Amino acid sequence: MADIRITTQKALRESFWRNHSRFVRVPGKSQNDYPADIRMSFVDYVDMLCRDGDIAEALASRATL
Repeated sequence: MADIRITTQKALRESFWRNHSRFVRVPGKSQNDYPADIRMSFVDYVDMLCRDGDIAEALASRATL
């Protein structure tokens, strides 16, 4: 298992936006305000990090965009 390197939702969201620069983050928007392709990419990203051991399962299960 890899060392867990992301431990907060804030850090997880920052990592997502940094690694998905093709999407535009709009401050103040909630996750349901974003198009489905952005939300699905976030879910896939969280799943990948969890499977790789970069985030805890507990964080993956509560994470929101």
